[in-house]
Amino acid sequence: MPKKVLITQPIDESGMDVLRAAKISVDVWPGPEPIDRSTLLERVSDCEGMISMLTDPLDAEVMDAGPLRVIAQHAVGINNIDLDAARQRGIQVGHTPGVLTDATADLTMALLLGVARRTVEGDALVRSGQWKGWSPTLLRGLELRGATLGIVGMGRIGTAVAARASAFGMRVIHHNRSGGVPFDRLIQESDVVSLHCPLTAETRHLIDASVLRSMKSRAILINTARGPVVDEEALVAALEQHEIAGAGLDVFECEPDVHPGLVASPHALLLPHLGSATVQTRRRMGVMVAEDLLRGLRSEPLNNGVKL
Repeated sequence: MPKKVLITQPIDESGMDVLRAAKISVDVWPGPEPIDRSTLLERVSDCEGMISMLTDPLDAEVMDAGPLRVIAQHAVGINNIDLDAARQRGIQVGHTPGVLTDATADLTMALLLGVARRTVEGDALVRSGQWKGWSPTLLRGLELRGATLGIVGMGRIGTAVAARASAFGMRVIHHNRSGGVPFDRLIQESDVVSLHCPLTAETRHLIDASVLRSMKSRAILINTARGPVVDEEALVAALEQHEIAGAGLDVFECEPDVHPGLVASPHALLLPHLGSATVQTRRRMGVMVAEDLLRGLRSEPLNNGVKL
């Protein structure tokens, strides 16, 4: 019998080609919605490997539902996986670090520019038919040259964003566990705060009501990291009370649900988790997880394994 694997969302065909060439049996959940819990437990029951997504909560129950030996996560983040449970069961876990750095940094700049230059509001004004012509005071935004960008989390993506922002003439400061400026100073000095930190117990709701009140009233918040890093209830209040000027979000606390106050806000630019969504990046991610899945099935170390 060929080894069988479960893929919880369709991946790029280049990754599927790698699996087909290995002549293993592949069960693909067709999506586009995430696989539900009961179906996941049922379909993993005879699988030795899994290619998972951030939307899949993988705990001890899932790992005990089948003969899993390897989980290859189609993402950089792994906060949906119980790593202790995987270690206890001898299940290797892989992910896709590095490959989505440029795509996510590009999208960060798209959100930054979109909010800074109020493009969503401008687009809505033109489409509404209410635009009365050019005006010297119409939808004035933030000029990037000379503005301060505060990066929270200076890893691969944060560093790539810093390079792009510098090309626009921005002053860049950063804060992370290993250095940079103090967090409070970054929040108070920045015209734009961009989040690139992992989701941990310490960073959950890192951006709360008190932090938002400490930001400049014309400041912008950008989040392409993880949704729960931001307290959305507090962010809605800050936008409504004009404590900050705007927000650009690619991730949300309870995806795919979005706080209705954010949906209603003309000062929020909202994207459906598109950080890595380029053809080139998703192709590379598909190949990476497929190759690591096969290595795990052969009981070989993963190329992009997570330390358990």
